[in-house]
Amino acid sequence: MSCLKLFEVVCCSCCAVTAKLFIGLKESSKVVRVTTEHCGDVVHYCVQNDISMVVVGPEANLARGIADDLNKKGISCFGPSQRASEIESNKKFAKDFMIEYGIPTARYEVFTDAVEACDFINNRAEYAALVVKANGLAAGKGVIVASNKQEACEAVTDILQKYPDKNGVVVEELLVGEEFSFLAFTDGHTVQMMPPAQDHKRLLDGDRGPNTGGMGAYCPCPQITANMRSYVKTNILQKTVDGMRNEGRKFVGVLYAGVIINSASQVKVLEFNCRFGDPECEAILPLLKTDIFTIMEACVTGKLDTVNVEWNESHSCVTLILASNGYPGKYPKNIPIEGIEEVTKNRPNIRVFEAGTTFDPNTGSTLTSGGRVLAVSCVAPQLDEARHILMESVCVEKMVSFQSAVFRTDIAQRGIDFIMRNKKLSYADSGVDIAEGNHLVSDIKSIVKKTKLSDGCVGDIGGFGCCFDLRAAGYDHPILVSGTDGVGTKLMIAQEMKSHETIGIDLVAMCVNDILTHNAQPLYFLDYYACSRLDRHVARDVIKGIATGCELAGCSLIGGETAEMPGMYPPNSYDLAGFAVGAYDRYKHRALPRVADVTPGDVIVGLSSSGLHSNGFSLVRKVMERCGVDCDYPLDGARLGDVMLTPTRIYVRPLLTLLRHGNHGNGVRALAHITGGGLLENLPRVLPDQCGVQLDASLWPIPTIFAWLSAKGNIAEDEMLRTFNCGIGMCLIVDKNCADDVIARLMTSQEAMWVGRIGVVTSRDVDSSGDVVKVKHFNQSLVNCCEKKLTNGSPTKEKKQEQEEIKRKKIAVLISGSGTNLQSIMDYSRKTDNYDVTLVISNKETAFGLERAKRFGIETKMVNHKNFKNRQAFEEEVDKYLDDVDVVVLAGFMRILSDWFVKKWRGRIINIHPSLLPSFKGRNVHQQVLDAGAMVTGCTVHFVIEGVDEGAIIAQQSVPVLPNDDISKLEERVKTAEHDIFPRAIDLVTSRKISLMSHHNKIEWN
Repeated sequence: MSCLKLFEVVCCSCCAVTAKLFIGLKESSKVVRVTTEHCGDVVHYCVQNDISMVVVGPEANLARGIADDLNKKGISCFGPSQRASEIESNKKFAKDFMIEYGIPTARYEVFTDAVEACDFINNRAEYAALVVKANGLAAGKGVIVASNKQEACEAVTDILQKYPDKNGVVVEELLVGEEFSFLAFTDGHTVQMMPPAQDHKRLLDGDRGPNTGGMGAYCPCPQITANMRSYVKTNILQKTVDGMRNEGRKFVGVLYAGVIINSASQVKVLEFNCRFGDPECEAILPLLKTDIFTIMEACVTGKLDTVNVEWNESHSCVTLILASNGYPGKYPKNIPIEGIEEVTKNRPNIRVFEAGTTFDPNTGSTLTSGGRVLAVSCVAPQLDEARHILMESVCVEKMVSFQSAVFRTDIAQRGIDFIMRNKKLSYADSGVDIAEGNHLVSDIKSIVKKTKLSDGCVGDIGGFGCCFDLRAAGYDHPILVSGTDGVGTKLMIAQEMKSHETIGIDLVAMCVNDILTHNAQPLYFLDYYACSRLDRHVARDVIKGIATGCELAGCSLIGGETAEMPGMYPPNSYDLAGFAVGAYDRYKHRALPRVADVTPGDVIVGLSSSGLHSNGFSLVRKVMERCGVDCDYPLDGARLGDVMLTPTRIYVRPLLTLLRHGNHGNGVRALAHITGGGLLENLPRVLPDQCGVQLDASLWPIPTIFAWLSAKGNIAEDEMLRTFNCGIGMCLIVDKNCADDVIARLMTSQEAMWVGRIGVVTSRDVDSSGDVVKVKHFNQSLVNCCEKKLTNGSPTKEKKQEQEEIKRKKIAVLISGSGTNLQSIMDYSRKTDNYDVTLVISNKETAFGLERAKRFGIETKMVNHKNFKNRQAFEEEVDKYLDDVDVVVLAGFMRILSDWFVKKWRGRIINIHPSLLPSFKGRNVHQQVLDAGAMVTGCTVHFVIEGVDEGAIIAQQSVPVLPNDDISKLEERVKTAEHDIFPRAIDLVTSRKISLMSHHNKIEWN
């Protein structure tokens, strides 16, 4: 459910949520202290404060006629008039109305005298007259379903005494069947149904205990067929709306029909409500996809037939009520509630709705104040999954709780049982989708095929085993070398970033770099991919990365295992392991390491890493947590997450070329792959006991990420060197007489890496307890790393000033609508050092983006294009406001700019287009994509030139087109990608990393 069109929401304070708003915890809303019991107070406030529409929740206000009072003052009300609300507030009227208009309901009689009512129950009723209702509003507690005649008579007496002002009781026939709630939006003519829900009225599990206002609900209900829904819409809801209009009681708002369906699928109405039901509302609305304000606005203006109300039909929602101990009787108050905000952070698919709560501003605590305190809702793809997550969070982990809370544990059980009874159990029902796995195998066959060596591989993937012919691969006397590894918690960064394409390269690198230290050529690789529920698209991206890693290493991806294990892993996560096998020839190749040959004076040659590689990420995440930063934090002109996901460098090709071609590698004594344990613990693995190593950190370039981690995490030098590679991914121990030749050979390779001397082998006392590896100048090198980054090699004051000037460019954003891309740009501006949004201009006064900018403290201008005689005159007026602006950004600006304006701002004006240009230019892009049957689309950020959508491409992000996509679903997915890539592309331009060539429509990387 969303609501993007509102400029301001005003709430009448009633619980802790609105109390928090009142003391200023929410900037976008406002809370007022208005006595809602008196309609006149509400109407007076609305008139004085220019309120345009009122949404009424409580039925009591509607029964008092608040909608009528508001309408008289010209204020729209989402809620029925006093006469229309009698469908709930007057049970006799409702029953008579249903009989009059042929709406199926239970038989009944109305009494004001207890003796007459009991006589009817005991002697005259031709049916089981066991349902007794107060003839008026009773806050959901005025209905008693008796088990026998004596209980029914006691109920009559009790209700007449308890509710003397309700004009008697209604005695109804007891119907047998299952109860459901059908709600609908209506403007008095059109009916738009919501998915059916089922309430749980009784206090305790198994429908035991007293009636309540509702202890939980779920939506949709699998028991309800399409024919049943159609019947209810036509014969109950539409008939009611038409009948009310015919009676002069036009009904606007939400119409709620509580029905019962018997074993023969016959439907009868138990009651009507004139508003959202509770807790059905909390189970239904989380599934709403259409903007709720759009629906409400259409209802009050009589235009509901123009709105396509959409629901998340692939998911279910379960809602659990947490009630005070003693409810529905007397209960304690002011008990502290814990975990309301934490549970929604830790479980994004859970939402907490507050009801009987209050806020203590002195302690900052949320306290209980009512009977039903919280409604906790969970949305998930399957009904049983939603219930499981909800119960685990509330009952087991107690993520949200208060002392002596009362709740049921069987909410949605009827729906789950129905599914189990009517569905043949399969492996997929346990969470394992064999078909999805088979599709994955089909998807990756072509990917895997590209990695096959011309000689050696036998067969194809999909068999029970993988075969490899060593002799065909050129090994007459092979020594096999194997290695296995994973990528650790770097996986968590990839999963958080939803970027899975490169993590497979890391997996391959960690394995093949290890076996490479033995002068072994990697021959074949197998992977192990484990998850809770298989997402074929994610798995395919991961395996693409593995295949890319195999190509870089020159080995074949010949097999693997995909394990789907429900319950073993958290949702949307996976784990990886890899297995590499290589070989060297006993007689053709020099076996490494040659530890006995290592002597003092040998040179340590370092090969640069590409960054963090795949070690130390638990410490990295701890530093991020301490600093309060996320993966979007800007570092080195990029997002921190992207810097961390830089793939591990694979050293196979340059080193095998050195070691196996000619005599240039004969001086190499050993290789050390710098992985977990860093420089301090990996080099000793290839040293004799009597040798140590002295390294000089000033000799090699240290990537900024290590300096950032050291500074932000306050990590000690020894800990840095023992955890991270610190810029060196592979070390060679080389005879000092051969070092220059080895370095020269490696520098002529095609790999874009730094190669050089970083230290020497030294003598050490075998009995010494000192460090085997010593590193000098490390802390100073980290400092120098930061300074070089700042000054680009020139420590002059002028250069520093130039860099400072570059840091923050002023950008103006031109909009025409709601400004969702603007919001992402403004949010990102708080994280980057490269730009500020200083001005927002719109050609439409109603553009909500103007309000977004004002809330952000950004200057706004409205220049209506309709006030100018031609396009250039309009643009000249816009241009007057851009004197102090560096870059112009078009974010949903619905005007085509003239050549004059575009030429003036050439290289300094950018736009985003909702497709992967050059495909699908112009308007109606998503329809074009669907009509073409494209499988992939996305968005493109580009410079703006004279031709529409012709400018040089700055950045692109792809989005899959799914089989069930329509325009709105595809648009939503592309819009999410736009929010991610647009601000980062602006960052590239404002940091001067890229620019538009002066005389060509091409990008220039600086």
